[in-house]
Amino acid sequence: MNALLEVRGLRRRFPSGDVGWLDVLLGVDAAVARGELVAVVGASGSGKSTLLHLLGGLDRPSGGEVVLDGTVFGSLDGDDLAALRARKLGFVFQFHHLLREFSALENVMMPLRILGWEPSRARTRAEEALAAVGLAGRMTHRPAALSGGEQQRCAVARALVHEPALVLADEPTGNLDHGTGEMVAEVLLRLTRELETAVVLVTHNRELARRADRVLALQDGHLSPLDAVGSPQ
Repeated sequence: MNALLEVRGLRRRFPSGDVGWLDVLLGVDAAVARGELVAVVGASGSGKSTLLHLLGGLDRPSGGEVVLDGTVFGSLDGDDLAALRARKLGFVFQFHHLLREFSALENVMMPLRILGWEPSRARTRAEEALAAVGLAGRMTHRPAALSGGEQQRCAVARALVHEPALVLADEPTGNLDHGTGEMVAEVLLRLTRELETAVVLVTHNRELARRADRVLALQDGHLSPLDAVGSPQ
């Protein structure tokens, strides 16, 4: 495998009152190829979001390492890690995290402006990204004026506008009704396939998970592969 993302012996523990420590991840190993879609499933509280935060450099592991496109996260200071996130990562969360005071267009322009794009160029690219998710007519609306599905499609456009190498999606349809969730999932999967972007997708939605190239289960602090019907191999 031509691995874009490698995870080696990843561990994460948290202080837990009188108990001392709560071990959430106990040595996770995984690799994701360029353009591959990997779904991660598991019970609530199993550590899926913790894993995603580590893969995105939003948290530091207690042990092990994350390597993205040859760069070891642990070798970077905070500023360099933030710069790597800005260039090579896109994020889609269950709750879209759009900035309420900005329009859809301004929200989608933001990753490009952070990367130093000139405003008119960033605007043109953001308009293209919003059109690609079906929001050409809603660009000037602020998040409060958008439906839940529109907000999440805007978040997808923001995650992909700079054509990242890897998108991390944490329950991207979990806050939506079935029909709207299917629409958002279709947009996300279509665009990432077109861009040949790797995706790690955390989901409780088994139908969505089945559309992935591989499905991994997080249980008892470890990742293990699932077969096509969702049973341990």
